[in-house]
Amino acid sequence: MLRKEQLIFKIILKTKNGANMLTKLSNKVISDIALLVIRIILGVIFIAHGYPKIFVFGIPGFAKFLGGLGVPLPGLFAVIVSLVEFVGGIVLILGIFSRWVGLLLAINMIVATLLVKVKVGLIAPMDKPGVGAELDLALFACALAILVFGPGSISVELGLFKKEIS
Repeated sequence: MLRKEQLIFKIILKTKNGANMLTKLSNKVISDIALLVIRIILGVIFIAHGYPKIFVFGIPGFAKFLGGLGVPLPGLFAVIVSLVEFVGGIVLILGIFSRWVGLLLAINMIVATLLVKVKVGLIAPMDKPGVGAELDLALFACALAILVFGPGSISVELGLFKKEIS
């Protein structure tokens, strides 16, 4: 037997024609809101990671770090990674070129995981400094979601241009 609160909630979620309103919401509105939340959180995280590479340590400092990892052409890749993270984060929040940014960020996370985090493991052991691959993999999954599903309707692309910019 349903409790009073459950019954009221069930009645509220019914539309005039008897269809479940929650199902209708989840088909479009909820997925658009979820994509917006993913874009905002992912964008803020990448801005926070890209900012120090450009404005604190600087491109030369980041290039030195990449060189120490054995990355070829560390100066070039320092510029690319820094811009992808910082500018990509801003553009992602706005919802412009979202699939392209999703692709670049996904590649960024795969490379970061393979270069640095594989040696540490999924979660860093308590007796070793550093962090494991769990954040990188979560960021990869979010970037992949944006690549596959696009920005959602709540974006500059679809709001102003009524289509995705490719």
